[in-house]
Amino acid sequence: MCIRDSIKGQVFTFPSRRTSDSAGHSHPSDTVTQAKLAMLTLTAEDGTAGRVLAPVEVIRPFVINSFGRKVLIGQDPMDRERLWHDLEHWQRGSAGQLTERALAAFDQALWDLAARKLGLPVYKLIGGYRDKVPAYGSTMCGDELKGGLSTPDEYAAFAVKLVQRGYKAIKLHTWMPPVSFAPSVEMDIKACEAVREAVGPDIALMIDGYHWYSRMEALKIGRALERLNFTWFEEMMSEQSIASYAWLAGQLDIPILGPETAAGKHWTRADWVKAGACDILRAGVPGVGGIGPTLKVAHLAESFGMDCEVHGSSAGNLAVCAAIKNCRWYERGLLHPFLDYDEVPPYLNSLWDPMDADGYVHLSQKPGLGEDIDLDYVEAHTIETYLSLIHI
Repeated sequence: MCIRDSIKGQVFTFPSRRTSDSAGHSHPSDTVTQAKLAMLTLTAEDGTAGRVLAPVEVIRPFVINSFGRKVLIGQDPMDRERLWHDLEHWQRGSAGQLTERALAAFDQALWDLAARKLGLPVYKLIGGYRDKVPAYGSTMCGDELKGGLSTPDEYAAFAVKLVQRGYKAIKLHTWMPPVSFAPSVEMDIKACEAVREAVGPDIALMIDGYHWYSRMEALKIGRALERLNFTWFEEMMSEQSIASYAWLAGQLDIPILGPETAAGKHWTRADWVKAGACDILRAGVPGVGGIGPTLKVAHLAESFGMDCEVHGSSAGNLAVCAAIKNCRWYERGLLHPFLDYDEVPPYLNSLWDPMDADGYVHLSQKPGLGEDIDLDYVEAHTIETYLSLIHI
């Protein structure tokens, strides 16, 4: 079996009530707009197709033609490790065009194709550990919307609703520029205090706030989090400085989680472990270039007796969570009082991460990655198609 001579990219539209601020953070919108999303399709000679959804900027004609076509056409899609390394080799000379997210899109499409061919969900193909995973509710960043996430009390009120929904753990994304008063050490601490008081001592709490605090600012927040019995402290300083994280980890008892966005895939994360820069490793399928390298990070962590918390809400991330032992939660979100996360978007037949009343996300048993894509909807709302070298 080999991948036939076409790799397909499609851009389609769907109605959305989300918008992004000037720094790229997602927030609710008062109006419904037509958002764009892309779908990558790899098809084998026997007609088995592997698909994945990704942002439009990830699945572009240049990326498909310059790297995907060159590496994947005519190759056995079951050779995922070799093909990943062949693609990764091209990153150096791509002038930044073959990003980690683009590499992850190709990798996930290969996993989806193989799983569909074998009639298995991806997490079972990896080697399943469990078929349901406890979720933590991950909030959107703070805002200045009345009744939203504009004050510590609003965070507290929303946290109570999340507990009522079934979550046993909650992570706060607090305020960042362009919010007028952000960043603010004092406001971050007040939000954490308000949420802890609202939900009581038995709900696990985490924070992922402003990412560019100084060492002393991060230390001040960390000591407050210890007093409030938070579960972990995440990305509070630039992750380009491993030394700063090693310093902070040595000052605090609260576990430091990282790195989330640092480049370098599993190789960089090995350096973090060696440097003692974190207590819990962090990796996500889009951020480290695919399912394969995310599994390598998880197994690296396990070798050192560490947990690996998987970053972000996606079908690929959920598959990894279900295939490893050393991950406590699946990150479900981003959540906001003005949005219903459980509403199925029109391009899906069902959510990839349905959660029960006890806070567990259940894995789909259908073959593939877990993205139950409504192909008829995608075809009907496609506005651009690229097929290997042919741009339609």
